[in-house]
Amino acid sequence: MASTANPQSVFNVFVYGSLLADDVVHALLKRVPPSNPAILHNYHRFSIKGRVYPAILAVENKKVTGKVLLDVTVPELNILDIFEDVEYERTTVDVSLMDSSKTLQAETYVWVDKRDPNLYGEWDFEEWKQLHKGDFLKMTMGFSEELELPESKTRVATYESFYAQEENKSKP
Repeated sequence: MASTANPQSVFNVFVYGSLLADDVVHALLKRVPPSNPAILHNYHRFSIKGRVYPAILAVENKKVTGKVLLDVTVPELNILDIFEDVEYERTTVDVSLMDSSKTLQAETYVWVDKRDPNLYGEWDFEEWKQLHKGDFLKMTMGFSEELELPESKTRVATYESFYAQEENKSKP
């Protein structure tokens, strides 16, 4: 396969955090691509102190369950790149589909700071859905609207200002 991406080429993207929620994907891409449950071997999904979203790093003999979004277009991949911002680097990995023994190549977002002292434990999607999804979805919709503007903020800036406002609201 040629390495030059033409506008028609599509990608598989392995997601393992907030993008497991279809409505977050929809807020960003204005659609929900078809997907398959998948496993990324030799990685671990960490919680991050002070953040509601997870990070993954290569860790031998660990695995991350998630799903592969199929047929993601180049413009959509660009939106995901901007959303994941400077904290992550997009990496090509091999993932195993759960419903078959097939292996797919997919793009995924790996935490840049491999020695980050704020990474701990194991991130839990079900817990995130209950505790954080509502606010995270609001933040993502704000980010998505901002993207249309010529001077849009980075996702990290959007995240930080959104959650700062939320904290101020909850203070009496």
